[in-house]
Amino acid sequence: MARTKRTQPGEWSEADAIRLAQEGNAEAFEFLYRMHSRRVYALCLRMVSNTAEAEDLAQEAFLQLFRKIQTFRGESAFSTWLHRLAVNVVLMKLRKKSLPETSLEEVTEPDEESGGPKRDFGSPDPTLVGSIDRLNLERAIDQLPPGYKQVFVLHDVQGYEHNEIAKMMDCSIGNSKSQLHKARLRLRELLQEAQRQRARERREAAKEQATDSGETTSGID
Repeated sequence: MARTKRTQPGEWSEADAIRLAQEGNAEAFEFLYRMHSRRVYALCLRMVSNTAEAEDLAQEAFLQLFRKIQTFRGESAFSTWLHRLAVNVVLMKLRKKSLPETSLEEVTEPDEESGGPKRDFGSPDPTLVGSIDRLNLERAIDQLPPGYKQVFVLHDVQGYEHNEIAKMMDCSIGNSKSQLHKARLRLRELLQEAQRQRARERREAAKEQATDSGETTSGID
């Protein structure tokens, strides 16, 4: 029995839309855009922290998709392939802008920094896992130097492996791990400072409340 072709957008699966888009079907490309545009924009925004620039980069990523969708061979999930394409668009933009990044070729041995034993930079960091205030975390990520931020977002947010990041950013796996390690250290410092600031604010508020309460009592007497 011959397989019935699904020709209406409402009947398409992602695989149908990809196949039709590769054949030049504009509706199929629009279908893919609606399916993935929000996540691509979110990825761009994470990397550049500017809404207008993220919108432009997301549009550029889909222009690249339109040009390159023929090269998708299904060797990985389409979303993974598209995200890699978007990351490359962002990185190319950042290189053209010549942002003051920390060099990806800068490698620092951990035992020289801390005097302690060497550790695997790419291993999970339990100090950054748990009930961390989301808003403070978002702010802390935005304060990271661009080089640190890119690797942190790609690895800890988007879930790419170090070998994939190394290919995207044209650096070694060791350098990717080093940047991630330094990003996590800096994040920890920023989050600890945010916690100290909140503690100071609570103490100040308590002092003001105590002062107001004392003045009220004196007035009654």
